[in-house]
Amino acid sequence: MAATAAAADRRAPNFARRAATRPTIAVMSDTQRDLYVNPLATRYASREMLELFGENRKFRTWRRLWLALARTERDLGLAISPEQLAEMEAHLDDIDYETAERREREVRHDVMAHVHAFGGQCPKAAPIIHLGATSAYVVDNTDVILLREALGIVRARIVAVVAALRDLAETHRTTPCLSYTHFQPAQPTTFGRRACLWIQDLLLDLEECEWRRRSLRFLGAKGATGTQASFLTLFGGDHEKVRELDRRVALAMGFERSYTVTGQTPPRKVDAQALQFLSGTAQSIHKFSNDVRLLMGLGHVEEPTTKGQIGSSAMAYKKNPMRCERMTSLARVAMALAGVAEQTAAEQWFERTLDDSAGKRIAVPESFLAIDAALLLQLNVAKGMVVFPAALMRDLKRELPAMATEDIMMLAVQRGGDRQALHERIRIHSRAAAQRQKEEGVDSDLTERIAGDSEFASVKCDLGKMLDPARFTGRSEQQVREFLDGEVAEVLARNADATGPAADDVRV
Repeated sequence: MAATAAAADRRAPNFARRAATRPTIAVMSDTQRDLYVNPLATRYASREMLELFGENRKFRTWRRLWLALARTERDLGLAISPEQLAEMEAHLDDIDYETAERREREVRHDVMAHVHAFGGQCPKAAPIIHLGATSAYVVDNTDVILLREALGIVRARIVAVVAALRDLAETHRTTPCLSYTHFQPAQPTTFGRRACLWIQDLLLDLEECEWRRRSLRFLGAKGATGTQASFLTLFGGDHEKVRELDRRVALAMGFERSYTVTGQTPPRKVDAQALQFLSGTAQSIHKFSNDVRLLMGLGHVEEPTTKGQIGSSAMAYKKNPMRCERMTSLARVAMALAGVAEQTAAEQWFERTLDDSAGKRIAVPESFLAIDAALLLQLNVAKGMVVFPAALMRDLKRELPAMATEDIMMLAVQRGGDRQALHERIRIHSRAAAQRQKEEGVDSDLTERIAGDSEFASVKCDLGKMLDPARFTGRSEQQVREFLDGEVAEVLARNADATGPAADDVRV
């Protein structure tokens, strides 16, 4: 059976499944180079996520759903033999893709093609495979199973990034730096506190992920339009057995709840809500990557690089923010794809239309693949980010004299000075120092100008300590400690079962 399954893997026309075995750039055959292949599969996403959305996982889940249905129907009294169930169970994984593909070309129906392929391998069970069910039974129940698993992978990725950023925040909780509003220098903060802002966004995403995953419900066994009429016929009008069938099949596949009423499919809002969550996560990733790109431009940090990494084909000296730029790009993809699911949910007519099929096949897997790849990059950058405290201090000291002027003025007033006269002297000195900085490209001499002004003679000896950056960071250090020891620690403890990937899991 294992040899047959391996052969089936090789035959299956799903490049994502084949690419999933390659941890780096996929080596394609000449024939494959003639065709478009999705870079999410060949360059970016993890093997784990690629396998989840590969054909093997999907069609093997279909077969498990058919088996669960048949077992439950037998348990509830239908004439299904143990031999038929054993035959189905023996062929859950060795899918005959050649037959399925040939039959689909003939019948133009993917589910029926796989019913025939499964039946060909299980001749005794063939008459009862898919009994009472419609296509949505396997397609949409599989989709919700995969959705739950995909959300679990994303959860683990977010937890890993939060843990990495926690370490970064802890390391730099007291490292002073400029904060920026409107990308203009603002009050001093600490680099650790800035990292906490990135964490806070992800905690909101994680909360949303946990909720979406917990709230997922099974479609169950609902029949062609959701009325369960076919199952009611099978069980001779016994409503309780039909309800029990639905409940037991859901439990067999790991779900405690299924919908009471549906059309042929579950509400398409479920996909829309899941992709809205991914879009929200993409927004957090995008913000983080843009911040790091700006910080690299300022010379404050560097993202990790490999020894032989090239920044520019022309400018050999450059270190470009390649990982963060890729994160930004992948995040845009996830944000854009959310609209496909939203339109699909809005366009469902009455009990079912099929205009969801093509878009759903593209938007749902690719959204998860894009977020998977982006979170792996974020983890890599968060764990390997190089912070330059001296550069942070350099730029902070450049702005500190102007930021300290209000405190200097208040102290001079307390020591007998005239507030309005002092204010005017500071205005004159500040503008003169700023003009000299711009025209001559020198450091600010504002402190020296104030020290030489007789109006400030009473505070001259205090100017040095008044320019200590720690005086201007407010509760930054305390907030970092409170945040990390409180909310972050609680979240990480609650999600201790979520295992993350290696930090260097960057394929290209």
